[in-house]
Amino acid sequence: MARTIDALLSKYGESHQNPTNKFIHWICVPTIMFSLFGMLYAIPFPVERTLFSNWGFVVLVFALLYYLRLSLTMFFGFVLIGGAMIWGVHQIYTAAGNDAGQLALTSLIIFVVAWIGQFIGHKIEGKKPSFLEDVQFLLVGPAWLLHFVYKKIGLGY
Repeated sequence: MARTIDALLSKYGESHQNPTNKFIHWICVPTIMFSLFGMLYAIPFPVERTLFSNWGFVVLVFALLYYLRLSLTMFFGFVLIGGAMIWGVHQIYTAAGNDAGQLALTSLIIFVVAWIGQFIGHKIEGKKPSFLEDVQFLLVGPAWLLHFVYKKIGLGY
């Protein structure tokens, strides 16, 4: 019986065979992640917003628990990737003079444009996005990309 991570990556890959769609995903999936963290970071938080006290970080922790359940290697990869993204969002927030509204607007625009790209890719592919079948594929998409990186460098997942 296949491991859960293998089954999920295989199922996700079924609707991502077209090279153009794959290329679009390499751009849009990380962009969507980053912009989502930006929008979450901009939501008012019960205490002063910092690198570790914001809604983006809270959501990252829950996503990391999901990845830990699937694969220790994926977990560590997303600790690095998610941490870098949260750090990047924090830097943008700081550079914008701690203007959460500006961060939210910029992130929303990026989010919408990236999703348009995703849907164009799936139109080219001729298959619906996987998350329409199962919402967990919103978290599998980034892992699908990371598994290619792991394969390239000879790291098991």
